[in-house]
Amino acid sequence: MTLLAIDCATEACSVALFDGGSLLAGEYRVMGRGHAEALVPMIAALPGKGKADRIVVSLGPGSFTGLRVGLAAARALGLAWNVPVLGYPTLDLIAAIARKRCGTQPVSVVTTGGHGEWFVAHYDAAGAELAPPLSMTPESATAACADLVVGSQAEALVAARGTGTALSLLPDARELAALDKACWREDLTLIYGRAPDARLPGARP
Repeated sequence: MTLLAIDCATEACSVALFDGGSLLAGEYRVMGRGHAEALVPMIAALPGKGKADRIVVSLGPGSFTGLRVGLAAARALGLAWNVPVLGYPTLDLIAAIARKRCGTQPVSVVTTGGHGEWFVAHYDAAGAELAPPLSMTPESATAACADLVVGSQAEALVAARGTGTALSLLPDARELAALDKACWREDLTLIYGRAPDARLPGARP
């Protein structure tokens, strides 16, 4: 069974095509902005223009725009190809990549959030998430994290704390095989991690 993986929830935009768990091809770009313009051409550059029997897409937390771009593309392709679309939590993939590189140990994932805050999630040595991800101030996150910290803000956190090990990581669709399939979900509700910046006129806070 072939699978198309899409991740554009953060500063990175990545796609990958798998066959039976083996990576056939993929592309990874750190670009900050421009996911909407880059994603479809990246998919089209894959073998067979990326067509697969299943699609898996990152659900966040991360950039509001990036999350919506990725999910919209996944849903559109799923409809066009008549294949199922599943999702996975962004921070779970980062934690899985960290376990692959560093072995089994507790890890905290810390990535760029909004309004100067960071998205933070903690995982035990077996890779189980200890609590849902939170949007935290850097000061609060510094006091809460494990010795091993990974993610886009890992180096900043360890530098501020003065102790621990930092591994700078962004999610990468090419590494999806590292993530336990138990983390995949049929519910494609995006995980924003915090309230949206904009509200409808008259909406209550």
